[in-house]
Amino acid sequence: MCAIQMISAEIGRVTGKGIAANMRRFYPRSLLYALVGLLVLANVINIGADLGAMGAALQLILPGPQWLYVAAFAILIVLLEVFMRYARYVSVLRWLTLSLFAYVATVFVVGVPWGTVAFHLVVPHVEWTAAYFTIVVAIFGTTISPYLFFWQASEEVEDEEGDPAAEPLLKAPAQAPRQLQRIRLDTMVGMGVSNLVALFIVLTTAATLHAHGVTNVETSADAAKALKPIAGELAFAVFALGIVGAGLLAVPVLAGSAAYALGETLGWRIGLAEPARRAPAFYLAIAGATLVGALLNFSPLDPIKALIFSAIVNGVAAVPVMAMIMIMASRREVMGEFALKPWLKSLGWLATAVMTAAAVGMFATWNG
Repeated sequence: MCAIQMISAEIGRVTGKGIAANMRRFYPRSLLYALVGLLVLANVINIGADLGAMGAALQLILPGPQWLYVAAFAILIVLLEVFMRYARYVSVLRWLTLSLFAYVATVFVVGVPWGTVAFHLVVPHVEWTAAYFTIVVAIFGTTISPYLFFWQASEEVEDEEGDPAAEPLLKAPAQAPRQLQRIRLDTMVGMGVSNLVALFIVLTTAATLHAHGVTNVETSADAAKALKPIAGELAFAVFALGIVGAGLLAVPVLAGSAAYALGETLGWRIGLAEPARRAPAFYLAIAGATLVGALLNFSPLDPIKALIFSAIVNGVAAVPVMAMIMIMASRREVMGEFALKPWLKSLGWLATAVMTAAAVGMFATWNG
């Protein structure tokens, strides 16, 4: 995950263009349209599921109609993303990452058999079944996810364009040592924290819900409610608030990455630093993705199944996207003297191979 996110960031900082813009230059349009279409589909479903989870979680703490909370969250996120100044908006997103530590806190409230956890972190349990490989692909797809590749590259472009002293590294190679070091440190810290939080979410649900036979959860609110009699009022409240905070962090990134990908593919003026009047299509894409996602909550769609479906789509779509990113980042005509070094290239291709193996395993066991 660190390797592919570093590579995505370096593509943006070196070329001054996002992932889709570079793909548009070097790959067939039909392939780009198909991949961006999958990305937008998965993101919209994910947005819908996240908004539904946020509305249901808030309803547990503050009684009221869930549909009203879903609509309020959607409108709030669109207004912030469209009208708040970029530098301040990025600061808001950074502070929202603190909400993820609600999941870490929950683990220490519910109690976990740490010896068992330590053993199974080293000795994994593997089943050669469709259900097992499907969940593996879904977990990969919700962490090593295409929308994160597009978002990270585009944010590097935003930061470079917002700094009068900065230029793409192809034009200003003297800036490379400091910028590449920053990218690597920032990525390792960010990915490390995100995976740690993901691990604590798994530990919380394993030690509480699964240990007590709660295995059929249809909404995240069901998960929070099931925690209440098992782990107590505090764990329930912290977990519910964590759902709201995580959604406020995730939905803008999902909508923004879809808009970046669409805008770069179709040649729009893009960028959160641009005022809405100068990039209307970009901001309409953000609003459209968020509001269509919100409308999914008024359909019979099961939010948990929707999340798993979008994660599977991301896990499968990540394979060709990662391969294309690796090829681009290795070519001197794209990256100049900043084409991938052997160690990062090896890690990137290893990540691509692992994602491919998981997807192949899923399809093979389905057919079996």
